[in-house]
Amino acid sequence: MRADVKINDRWMYALGWLREEIDFPTPQSQTNTVVVPGRNAPIRFTEALGRVSYQPRNFTITLSMLGSREKFNQRKDILANLYAGQLCQVILSEEPDLYAVGTLELEPAYDPLTGKGQMVLSCSDGDAYRYHTEETEVFITGGGTVILNNDYMPVVPTIITTAETAFSWSIGEDVFKKSVSAGTWTFPELELQEGQNSLSITGEGTTTFRYREGRL
Repeated sequence: MRADVKINDRWMYALGWLREEIDFPTPQSQTNTVVVPGRNAPIRFTEALGRVSYQPRNFTITLSMLGSREKFNQRKDILANLYAGQLCQVILSEEPDLYAVGTLELEPAYDPLTGKGQMVLSCSDGDAYRYHTEETEVFITGGGTVILNNDYMPVVPTIITTAETAFSWSIGEDVFKKSVSAGTWTFPELELQEGQNSLSITGEGTTTFRYREGRL
């Protein structure tokens, strides 16, 4: 399989570029520690809100081509007008089901001796998590128990009900209950964790859960 990269809705190979190098590291955690005199261990606030938060994702992608300067300028201008300073979705051919989001900056270079042109796409403000290209949708008609499977990123689903519906779920030792009429709803307390998340539903209509999963 040819190594390629897709930005928004265009593959770079189709625009005349080869993916030469890629640096797509895992984002670093947001760490904050306080050293207290007399203590042998610092106070760590990495999980102060109950989970680890992450710094923006940084990545670079190097594209290359062979040809005249005129051809390089044409292809360079296409990329510059499409992506320079734009918030983009980036998909790697190795993981076509995941996309990263970030603002792209472009750095072109051309060597007239070899006839090789390069374009370095860099991002310093990318979302820490990468997202599934397809949203997850789960349907249930009437009452019962529904299992919502989720990837590693915590996410709050959008819930669509067609009739009056009651929900019940638990997080740890806490039990939550909600009753709603027909409509579209989000419950901040219903944050899906990695793995299986179980809810009990009472009602006669159809309930739809819609959410986008993600991972680092």
